[in-house]
Amino acid sequence: MSKVKKKIKTIKIDVDKCNGCRACEMICSAFHANPKYSSNNPERSRIRLICEPLKDVYLPVHAGEYAAAECIGRDKYVIDGKEYDECGFCRASCPSRDLFKEPDSGLPLKCDMCEDDPPLSEPMCVQWCINDALTYEEREEEVEEEEKLGDMETGLESLADKYGLQKIMDTVARMSMSKKG
Repeated sequence: MSKVKKKIKTIKIDVDKCNGCRACEMICSAFHANPKYSSNNPERSRIRLICEPLKDVYLPVHAGEYAAAECIGRDKYVIDGKEYDECGFCRASCPSRDLFKEPDSGLPLKCDMCEDDPPLSEPMCVQWCINDALTYEEREEEVEEEEKLGDMETGLESLADKYGLQKIMDTVARMSMSKKG
């Protein structure tokens, strides 16, 4: 494989500045509604807030890659005397939890940095963060060129992991028969 220059987009999180307002969750949910801005369902948000208001701890976590299997890591983290499970900080959509899954279909969600046409200068969660806890950064890196799965392949892979390939094939066959008849 050859090396290619790739633009790496990241959202930097300053936990000390986050006040737990959830504006990032709300605007992300509205941006990804269909049609855009027509509804607000935080379960569709690609960013979630881990909250411990009595300890004044707020941690925004944005959705990462889909994981076909749950990880073996079960570490605990202690922040200001409060114990957190490692899963709480994980960005992956995985079989062991419902976080970062489309509520209607169960398909995995991933932060897409609010890609739009025309492109936005920065993701909506960053634009709406009133305390500048979220900042957007871009940098170029040389990476190995790899073949990426498209949205349909990722969705089908997730459904196959959940229901099995045979059930998907049977369902598609049944659907195609009902369309013909």
